[in-house]
Amino acid sequence: MRYRLVFIAGLAVGYVLGTKAGRERYEQLRKSARQVAQNPAVRNTAETAAQQGRQFAGKAYHAVSEKVGDRVPDSVAQRVRSLRERTGRDGADDWGTSNT
Repeated sequence: MRYRLVFIAGLAVGYVLGTKAGRERYEQLRKSARQVAQNPAVRNTAETAAQQGRQFAGKAYHAVSEKVGDRVPDSVAQRVRSLRERTGRDGADDWGTSNT
């Protein structure tokens, strides 16, 4: 019960402080976040990280499948194949980054 009261008090304090900052501050933060997200350097870095993550996941899958062999359930192998086909059809993943 004590933790619930502390949680509710925290929500109340956050709400009061948030409303004091007002809509102007919210719009200012939103504008700054949009500018950062649209920065070409940030976009390139995010795309590179996503690409490296896909490569690492592929290498990990192959390493695991070599060690596990036929013990990988068909449902898992089929799911991986379907994900590869889905992302490979248009050259972009769900977040709009390309597979180049």
